[in-house]
Amino acid sequence: MAYVISDACVSCGTCEGQCPVGAISAGDGQYVIDANTCIECGSCAGACPTGAISQE
Repeated sequence: MAYVISDACVSCGTCEGQCPVGAISAGDGQYVIDANTCIECGSCAGACPTGAISQE
C-alpha cells in the first residue's frame, strides 16, 4: 500500500527530497504522494518531522 500524507503536513518539503523515485510533490496546501509512483520504501515517513506520513 502506498504512503499518504495527512492534514498534519506543514509543507516543509523534507519528504520530497527523501523520495528516491520522485513520487512526492507540492500540492494545494500540502505535499502529496503519487500512489502509482510510490515504491513503499518508507523513506519519506522516516524523514517527516510531524509524523504526517503513513501507509494507506
